[in-house]
Amino acid sequence: MSTSTVTTRVRRTLRRALSDDRGDVPGWVLISLMTAGLVVIIWALAGPALSGVFEQAIDRVTSF
Repeated sequence: MSTSTVTTRVRRTLRRALSDDRGDVPGWVLISLMTAGLVVIIWALAGPALSGVFEQAIDRVTSF
């Protein structure tokens, strides 16, 4: 096998691999749903505490 034949095969393989843009759609959907779920859970748990901290900070600033 000559060098040019090997180079041609490598180029074809790389071209096919790089042009395949389908990706892993089910994986990305799962990651997106899990991230959204984590945001909702963290927001539900930390929301009241963060609101309290924000209100305290605003009270300190406006009390002067």
